[in-house]
Amino acid sequence: MANTNSAKKMVRKIARRTAVNKARRSRVRTFVKKVELAIAAGNQAEAKTALVKAESEMMRAVSNGVFHKNTGSRKVSRLSARVKAMSA
Repeated sequence: MANTNSAKKMVRKIARRTAVNKARRSRVRTFVKKVELAIAAGNQAEAKTALVKAESEMMRAVSNGVFHKNTGSRKVSRLSARVKAMSA
């Protein structure tokens, strides 16, 4: 258990930051799920629209430090490849 004042404050800060990051991560997952549902339904127009929103949300999470830059890029790349494969 933290016993210095600075350590106690850091515990509080970390708890707040964890809650914010958890919400951001959940939000990204929601947007990705919308893309995946559109892909599963075979609706390419809806999938493209959802992909744009998901990409924006994922890059926002990257800029806030929730995901690493390469992780965000990789996930966007794989999603866009799946959407693109629908037309073929």
